[in-house]
Amino acid sequence: MIPRVRGRSRIEMPILGQGTWRMGENPSRRRQEVEALQIGLDLGMTLIDTAEMYADGGAEEVVGDAIHGRRHDVFVVSKVLPHNASREGTVQAAERSLERLRTEWIDLYLLHWPGRHPLESTFEAFEQLERQGKVRYFGVSNFDLHEMETAEALPAGERVAANQVLYNLDRRSIERRILPWCLRREILIMAYSPLEQGRLGAKRALEDVAERHGATPSQIALVWTLRHDNVVAIPKASLPEHVRENAASLAISLTDQDLADLDRAYPAPTRDVPLDML
Repeated sequence: MIPRVRGRSRIEMPILGQGTWRMGENPSRRRQEVEALQIGLDLGMTLIDTAEMYADGGAEEVVGDAIHGRRHDVFVVSKVLPHNASREGTVQAAERSLERLRTEWIDLYLLHWPGRHPLESTFEAFEQLERQGKVRYFGVSNFDLHEMETAEALPAGERVAANQVLYNLDRRSIERRILPWCLRREILIMAYSPLEQGRLGAKRALEDVAERHGATPSQIALVWTLRHDNVVAIPKASLPEHVRENAASLAISLTDQDLADLDRAYPAPTRDVPLDML
């Protein structure tokens, strides 16, 4: 059983889920992508993250196939693009996402990144969707500290349940400000690209820690992102073997020595830096 984390607004989700960025782009891979997500569901990774942006809705369609017949067992996250995030536009975007997902509700609906539309209008749309039973919780993505503070000051700001941000061994900027700020407010952090989309360089320290645990460097890097109480990771995997590898990472417990070695090899920033994004 994969552990779950709970945040404010009583939101609760598994600490390890599945991402879908780049899924749905090639019809010839669709069956494989659906199978990979379903294997993940069978292994307890019942959190699936997607967005209307991914493959212009194609990823949501893949998710719709994967969760068919088991919707009540899955926690689905999707996102509205900033240019669609006016009050009316957000509602319309959510309706399109619901149709592609073939579901009546989205568990967590996020603004993909800050945009030109007033955030208060976006939140008003989120609340409307919530009242209609089409969204259970709402939040944001790629919000830096000043943007989170702006969001928190709005009438619906105290109900922001999560902030989805880039976080991995090579991208630790959130540790300076965003991570502790959200932790104090019980806002969940969703770490996207925890393996840097497969491009995370395996430095000697990472390889040594992996060898000590009989694990792969990717498994160590993944479990490393989950060492904080309010962090959820959503790696994307299209191959069954990678899905199983991700799930098996939760059996690993990093020691203080492991963490110290990784800190030296992948140091956290020593000054405030802008939020990392892909």
